[in-house]
Amino acid sequence: MGGAFNTSTPIYIQLGDRINHQIIRGELLPGDKLPSVREMAVQAGVNPNTVQRTYRELERMEIVESRRGQGTFVTENEDILVKLREQLKEMHISHFVGDMKMMGYTENEMINGLRHYLDVNREEDGLS
Repeated sequence: MGGAFNTSTPIYIQLGDRINHQIIRGELLPGDKLPSVREMAVQAGVNPNTVQRTYRELERMEIVESRRGQGTFVTENEDILVKLREQLKEMHISHFVGDMKMMGYTENEMINGLRHYLDVNREEDGLS
């Protein structure tokens, strides 16, 4: 989970985003135990207090739950995970569309560009 962090966003938010993406990709499944705060801090190369803050924020969002004496686990509430997936999709689409509009692309140009990209990359990405 190590890797460079962006200096413009707090590390605890970036770490939470990484965990959310692991959940969405199915690398972390409902009910899976997250690494301990110390383990995650070593893996990510951050202070344990940063990991603790990340876990607290994810728990506040109900994406994970702490079990006293056992650790922190991905929620088993499928509704929350579906909502997370949709929120992340909307966020990425919003950023994409905003960036494209700033560069002067029309809605049709964006749609056609996306279709072309998907067509060209369908086989190598395993999309169908």
